[in-house]
Amino acid sequence: MTNTRAATLRRVLEELGLVSLYQSTLDVKILCLQRFVRLFAYGASTLVLVSFLRELNISPTHIGLFMTLTLAGDVAISFILAVFADGVGRRSILALGAILMVGSGVAFALCSDYWVLLAAAILGVVSPSGNEVGPFRAIEESVVAHLTDAAKRSDVYAWYSLSGSLGTAFGMMTCGWVIQRLNDSLSWEPVEIYRLVFYGYAAAGILKTILVFMLSDAVELEPRPRNDTPAPSAANGDETAPLIPGDRSQEESTRKHPKRTWLPNISKQSVSVASTLCLLFALDSFASGIASMSWITYFFKSRYNIKEGKLGSLFFVTSIIAAASMLVASSLAKRFGDVKTMVFTHLPSAIFLALIPVPGEVHGSIVFLILRSCTQSMDVAPRSAFLAAILLPEERTVVMGLVNVAKTTSQTLGPLITGVLADSNALWVAFIVAGSLKACYDLGLLALFKNHERDRAHEVRDDQEARHAG
Repeated sequence: MTNTRAATLRRVLEELGLVSLYQSTLDVKILCLQRFVRLFAYGASTLVLVSFLRELNISPTHIGLFMTLTLAGDVAISFILAVFADGVGRRSILALGAILMVGSGVAFALCSDYWVLLAAAILGVVSPSGNEVGPFRAIEESVVAHLTDAAKRSDVYAWYSLSGSLGTAFGMMTCGWVIQRLNDSLSWEPVEIYRLVFYGYAAAGILKTILVFMLSDAVELEPRPRNDTPAPSAANGDETAPLIPGDRSQEESTRKHPKRTWLPNISKQSVSVASTLCLLFALDSFASGIASMSWITYFFKSRYNIKEGKLGSLFFVTSIIAAASMLVASSLAKRFGDVKTMVFTHLPSAIFLALIPVPGEVHGSIVFLILRSCTQSMDVAPRSAFLAAILLPEERTVVMGLVNVAKTTSQTLGPLITGVLADSNALWVAFIVAGSLKACYDLGLLALFKNHERDRAHEVRDDQEARHAG
């Protein structure tokens, strides 16, 4: 009986991905902690960003422009840092990003001028959407892939993503109740209370900098030694094998440059696949920019007059639900594959997003918000695992960075469009447009990549049979 219970418990822990996380390296655990700290700060600032700018008498249209230009600046910084990350050093780039967080937090805490704040947001690291900005995610996901066995990546990515969702949840709830308590007990002006949030944002950046320096040398990309022996195939579990077994062009390209260079060498196969994915992810991100977290929180506050404490608790609940759903996604991906899991979990969330403003009363809108949270993040871990599986190790950082750049670039116009709609008292239109575009993304992803994993499995099997026959 005892052995049966132990076996059952282990199976449950394996399904939840906890065994894979426990067996991961200390560096992977530190990266998860970094993401929690970073998203805690993003969640807190997202809850108050639009309200803070409104308290400074900035119009919704100008707030939308602010977010658009902030994201555009993030595109440039992310591109430059991601491209040179492996050459300069991954820890150095992560530390630089953390320092930029500190600078942005201090600027928002001390300044009131629109253009000064805009410069701090563009040149620093501020998340107008509550989602990832800066070079962090691409580098960290590349490191996770580098330090984790392929069979365990989906589990580890799930917990990596979950740590971010938990950070956002606790950041929004903590910020909401601190603001409401200070407002009720001290009767401070709202703008002064909001400034405290950005002091906390800067403190989170300092903590993140400390965590970066705790990472070991193992997170860096080691130069590949020159050798004349054939590269092992993917069937033997070597992640440096070419995407398509038998394709020697990728193997030759990895041998030509054994020394580390500042600019990466990307195979033609990866360029083709990454370009297609960039277009699809760009469509999804454009929709996310139209209905960003900052505008969603502003919608509930302005339309239903929900105070910051209750608003923070509401989004705490939805973020916790989204975080828990990631563990379910990891289990589903093992059974149905990454692509199908991405599509059939993300599509319902797109529909519920479009329905949020439809009821016209607070309880109905909250129901659709909660229903959306049940599946909105279930595609995150499978998407990361899918990208890691189809890219060579020396390409992951830059390609994942380029994917994030494409996503952020397409997201830039969204907030401005929403700001114009808000100025016209038509904020509800943003939800319907965003949900519809996200549904198109899901259907496009399914149409183009539904057979990708099956075809690749057949290729690996054929390669194994050819090797045994030979």
